[in-house]
Amino acid sequence: MQVSVTDAKSQLTDLVRRAEAGDEVVLTRYGHPAVRLVPVSAKPNRATRKALLDAVRANAAVKATPGANAARSQDVLYGEDGLPQ
Repeated sequence: MQVSVTDAKSQLTDLVRRAEAGDEVVLTRYGHPAVRLVPVSAKPNRATRKALLDAVRANAAVKATPGANAARSQDVLYGEDGLPQ
């Protein structure tokens, strides 16, 4: 639904209710879309955030693979004399 900003001033409460119900509400200025009213999504609670972090950590631990030792990783760049090859 499209409503001009001028008309929206008098029916803002109704437009907010419609947007919260899922209707697309677009405010227009001079016949061109200017703003869309959308409901604010709920923030996740502490338990939800903790569960998400635990899942990410568990997934990362499964995917971790052993690699080259970081202390020895640049040895291939230098010769026996310690100078770059």
